[in-house]
Amino acid sequence: MEHLPEALLGEIIKRLPTSDLNSLSLVSKRLYTVEAELRDAIYVGCGVCPVTVALASLCSRFRNLCKVELNYSGWTPNHGMQLGNQGLHVFSSCCPSLTDLTLSFCSYIDDSGLGFLACFKKLMFLRLKAFQQITSAGLLSVAVGCKSLSALRLMSCKNVHSVEWLEYLGKSGSLEELVVVNCARIRQFDLLTFGSGFMKVQKFEFQDSCLPHSFIKNLRSISLMLTPQHCEGYGYRTALTDDSLKALALWCPMLQSVELTFFGCEPDWPEIGFTQADLVMLIWSCPIRDLKLGGANIFDDEGMKALSCARFLESLKLVCCSAITDAGMHFLARSPSLINLTLELCDALTDDGMVEVVRSRKLESLTIEKCSQISLKAVQEAAKTVHYTDDCPGFKEWVEGCVYGSQV
Repeated sequence: MEHLPEALLGEIIKRLPTSDLNSLSLVSKRLYTVEAELRDAIYVGCGVCPVTVALASLCSRFRNLCKVELNYSGWTPNHGMQLGNQGLHVFSSCCPSLTDLTLSFCSYIDDSGLGFLACFKKLMFLRLKAFQQITSAGLLSVAVGCKSLSALRLMSCKNVHSVEWLEYLGKSGSLEELVVVNCARIRQFDLLTFGSGFMKVQKFEFQDSCLPHSFIKNLRSISLMLTPQHCEGYGYRTALTDDSLKALALWCPMLQSVELTFFGCEPDWPEIGFTQADLVMLIWSCPIRDLKLGGANIFDDEGMKALSCARFLESLKLVCCSAITDAGMHFLARSPSLINLTLELCDALTDDGMVEVVRSRKLESLTIEKCSQISLKAVQEAAKTVHYTDDCPGFKEWVEGCVYGSQV
């Protein structure tokens, strides 16, 4: 090992899992040195204590760290002190090459601590999950101080409300990815303050989202979780409208992945803010290869007929789409590019609906999850790879409770 060329030794080390690297680096000083130079990512969880000293030591050894994740999920006081504001300050001063940072369940970091993130001059990707102490003031300091930031993910940050930070990021136009999930005080219409920032963003995800009409040409993927709100004169409607879909179709020629999941939409509601026709128009207008629909009661057999003509569609996932019947599946068998199909909790579909799909023999993968009227026998030769799961007691009711908002 000691006589191997440096380049070859480096390639060997890169292919080893972290646990093996930790053991291997103890074998010789040369391995220890090479491993320290090549390590560019670390994960720190509960039980590392004192964490500030440990991080400083790790940064001293691994001088080329560019990706760090700190995750305190499941933390209890018995694990010792978490990383706090001062610890984050120390960390920011000894890891100059950091480009990717994930902080999860950090209970002792507040707005003043977030201000130290500006010391990471090269920081491009930031993920903050389950921060109870931070507010919009802390995020504004991040927006102002982290000049290289191109991706921001906020998950379960429940005290973030006003959106000066979002407006600032929109004006700077630096973000290519924006994800906001389970941040209860950020309203769907607050996203309008992001304004011209949508001209550059390539991935956008927001739970219960309103789509601004100032879209961009670079958007490739969009994932929306939609809950209907009461609108005077219209009953209950989602913030996604036909105008939103038309804006996507017009301004997003690179859009390839669309996911729409509906919560609290009753199966007998005829309208939820947009129509099937404009959803189909979007699918035809953009090179959409991956489509996922959950609880989409407005999507029926006519929609499936339209999908059968979608030139680029390769992957389709349908969850709790109660209006789709066997006739719709017969149309789908004609799809020119479809190779991956997932059906979950689609109880209106039967073995008869799968006949044409089986005969076409076009699918590479087929997944059937909890579809009570589809048997394994009917689909076992429908694709090169078939995954099949029977219904189980309580599962269907639990999922429908999530999708439709019913009490279970």
